[in-house]
Amino acid sequence: MPPPRRRFVQPQIPQDDTRINEQIRGVYTVRLVDESGSRIVSFDEALAEARRRELDLVEIAPQADPVVVKIIDYGKFRYEQQKREKEQRKKAATVEVKEIRFRPHTDTHDFDFKVKHARQFLSEGDKVKAWVQFRGRDIVYKEAGVELLTRFAEALSDLGKLEQEPTMEGRRMTVFFAPNKKKA
Repeated sequence: MPPPRRRFVQPQIPQDDTRINEQIRGVYTVRLVDESGSRIVSFDEALAEARRRELDLVEIAPQADPVVVKIIDYGKFRYEQQKREKEQRKKAATVEVKEIRFRPHTDTHDFDFKVKHARQFLSEGDKVKAWVQFRGRDIVYKEAGVELLTRFAEALSDLGKLEQEPTMEGRRMTVFFAPNKKKA
C-alpha cells in the first residue's frame, strides 16, 4: 500500500503591500502585538512564536520604530481589512454634478422651474453645472447669457456658492455651483 499523499498547501501571498512572515526583512527588533499585549522582542523570536501558534506574523506599521508586527491569521486579517475598506467606501460622500441647460432667451416660468430643480439638487448635496447654449445667431446675445446666469446665481445664493464665474466654452457659457457646507 502506497504512503498517503501529502497535500500541497499554497503559501498565502499578500495581494497588497502587507508583508508577512519571511517577507519582513531588514528588521532586528519588533514590537510584537498579541492578545497578551505588546512587547519588544527580536524578529526571530516573534517569528518562532507565530510558527509555534501556527499563525502568521503580519507587519502592521512598517514606518514605526521599532516595526509593529502582530501574530494573527493572515486570511482573517485581510478579511477584516477588506470589511473596513468597504465601510469607508460606503460612508464616502459621492458628489454628482447635475446639469441645467438654458437658452439666452429663456422665459421666466422656465427659469423659475429650473431654479426649483437646482435648489433641490443643491439641498441633496449635489453640485450644479448650469450652462447657456448659443445656437446660430444667438452668439450675438452673450450679455443675455451672462445676465441669465447672474440671476441664477442670485436665486441659489442661500443654498450654494458660485464655484466658477461664467466662462465661454465654444458656444456654451457655463457656471458651477457647490452646495454650502452643512452644519453638524
